[in-house]
Amino acid sequence: MIGLLIDVTRCTGCEKCVQACVEANRLGPDLPWPQQTTDGLSAQRWTTIMVQPGGHYVRKLCRHCLEPACVSVCPARAMRKLAEGPVVYDPGKCLGCRYCMMACPYGIPRYEWTSTAPVVAKCQLCWSRLQSGEAPACVEACPEGATRFGDRNELLAEARRRLDAEPDRYLPRIYGEEDVGGTSVLYISDVPLDFLDYHGASGQRPLPELTQTALNAVPVVASGLTVFLAGFSWVIRRRMKLMPHRDLDVELPCDSQ
Repeated sequence: MIGLLIDVTRCTGCEKCVQACVEANRLGPDLPWPQQTTDGLSAQRWTTIMVQPGGHYVRKLCRHCLEPACVSVCPARAMRKLAEGPVVYDPGKCLGCRYCMMACPYGIPRYEWTSTAPVVAKCQLCWSRLQSGEAPACVEACPEGATRFGDRNELLAEARRRLDAEPDRYLPRIYGEEDVGGTSVLYISDVPLDFLDYHGASGQRPLPELTQTALNAVPVVASGLTVFLAGFSWVIRRRMKLMPHRDLDVELPCDSQ
C-alpha cells in the first residue's frame, strides 16, 4: 500500500506543491467562500499550507485513511478505497449529499458551492499519475524533499529512522500511524498537529465502526417509514372515497310549511 510521508521540519511554505496539484488536476482558479476560509481547502484547492506560530508550515490534504469514514457513509458508493492506498471518488455518482464532509475526521472533502449541480472534491493522491508510473505531482514539485512517496511500511520505517537519528528535532510520534485506524498520509513534526483533526475527533478507533451502526439502521427506518406512509395514504384515499356516500346519508330537515 502506497502513501506519503510529510516532514514538517523541512517545509518552507513555498506552496509549489499546491500549484503543482492545481495544474496536474486542472482545478482552475480558486473561488473562496466563507465555508472554506479556515484552512484554505476548496473544490479548486485540494492541498494547502497552514502557517503555525513560530514559522512552522504544515501541509493539509486528504489523509487517505486505511478505513475511511467517507467511504462508509457514501450512499451512492461514489467514494472508494483502493487496495493500492488512495481514496478516490466518482463525481458522476456523487449525489451532493455531503455525508462524507460530515463524517471525515479531518474535514477534508469540499463542496462545489459555485456549481449548479454541485458535488464534493478532494485529493485523490494523483491516482491517474500513479497508474502511469508517475509520482504524485506534489512530491515531484517539492524542492525541499518535505514530502516523500512510497510504500507505507517503508515510509513508516523511514519516519522511525529519522526520529531515532534526531530525537531533539522531532516530537516522538508518527501522525497517521494508528490515528483512526491508520492513514496513508503520514507526518513527522516538531510541533503538535492535533489542529489537523476535525474538532479533535480522530483517536485510534476506525470511524467506520461508529458510522456503520447508524448506516445499518437506515434500511430499517426507511422501510418502516415507507410502510407508515403507504398506510396513511390508504386511509386518506379510503376516506375520500366514502365522502360522497356519507353526504347522501345525511337527513335533510323537513319543511314545516
